[in-house]
Amino acid sequence: MPVTSDIVATYRGPGRVVQRLLDLGQREDRALVFVMGFCVVAFIAQLPSLARRAHLEGLELNMLMGGALLGSVIILPLFFYVLAFVSFGAARLVGGRGSAYGARVALFWALLSSTPLVLLNGLVAGFMGPGPALTLVGIVWLGIFVWIWLAGLVQAQRQAE
Repeated sequence: MPVTSDIVATYRGPGRVVQRLLDLGQREDRALVFVMGFCVVAFIAQLPSLARRAHLEGLELNMLMGGALLGSVIILPLFFYVLAFVSFGAARLVGGRGSAYGARVALFWALLSSTPLVLLNGLVAGFMGPGPALTLVGIVWLGIFVWIWLAGLVQAQRQAE
């Protein structure tokens, strides 16, 4: 199934989509594509905000973009791998029976499936700037991301390795 169809299906039933992804077999390249896809989209989502900041503060846009690229595409995936490992350990402490790969897929898929809201957040940050609208979009993104992640993690930890 195409990624876009899976993203839409995730908003109707995140656990089912994560289970379908896990049923495809353990492929680390798939998990890596999920997290890198999110990181690239997150970088793109920052561009309107960076352009706004460069214009308002008289900063060099290329320098801001370089820093955002380094943080988004190089450092952020490493952070998410660590977070997935921590979530796997926490799930094990409360009785989870799944694999570390399942925990990675649950987190990385939650990130990738929340990219439409990340892009919306970037547009609001770029066109409206800080304020109640940006805060609201950020809270909605965070809530939906956590909901998808936890539903996927619960599903991934139900099955035995």
